[in-house]
Amino acid sequence: MLNTAVKAARKAGALINRASFDVDKLTVRSKQKNDFVSEVDHAAEEAIINVLREAYPTHGFLGEESGYHDKQAEYLWVIDPLDGTTNFLHGVPQYCVSIALLHKGVLNQAVVFDPNRNELFTATKGVGAYLNDRRIRVSKADRLEGALVGTGFPFRETVNIDDYLRMLRNVMMSAAGVRRPGAAALDLAWVACGRLDAFWELGLSPWDMAAGALLIREAGGLVGDLDGDEKYMESGRIAAANAKLFSPLLQLLKQKG
Repeated sequence: MLNTAVKAARKAGALINRASFDVDKLTVRSKQKNDFVSEVDHAAEEAIINVLREAYPTHGFLGEESGYHDKQAEYLWVIDPLDGTTNFLHGVPQYCVSIALLHKGVLNQAVVFDPNRNELFTATKGVGAYLNDRRIRVSKADRLEGALVGTGFPFRETVNIDDYLRMLRNVMMSAAGVRRPGAAALDLAWVACGRLDAFWELGLSPWDMAAGALLIREAGGLVGDLDGDEKYMESGRIAAANAKLFSPLLQLLKQKG
């Protein structure tokens, strides 16, 4: 199943790479404020689903662009065909393909493919996480002081903005640096391989988080909502770090300004 997901991700990545040379010619529409979708998003998702459906016709799908197909299926693929669409449309080379598989609601397989760097992040539950077939681990940082923390701004809905700015201020005052690259699935993959020591964001969707969450766990890290619980896929609020930084990060995010 992982090999099939890799095949699907690479097919979508090739399509995205070709389109990146003629971004100005793409048809783009706004799904909601600051949330864009292009014909490439739709074409990449269709390519992924076609590959997976041909191999596994009884599986269900949750795609960012097409929604649910057989929500009650035992196996459910969660797909973001182009995470970082705004970056892609502006020629910023920070976006990815994200594919995860849930079996009876439990994350089982994960693929995050960065077509710009040709970096393939993969994970299978209980087997570990890999970058281009090399085993990866979360960072060894043991203090937030000196840590590099990733985040994403709440751009779709600004109701969380004051809450988020308080968190941002707290982290900025404690960590060595904060980065906002603009593609949450790739940010989470970077936590898994130690490029970022920690990450948090509000207002995400399941397809933004599913694959990255399994990568981090299989790389020895921790993932949860802002209370440290398992409800991040439902709440859209996620925090991730290695085992030593996870609890201090949560405390910092809860701290009043």
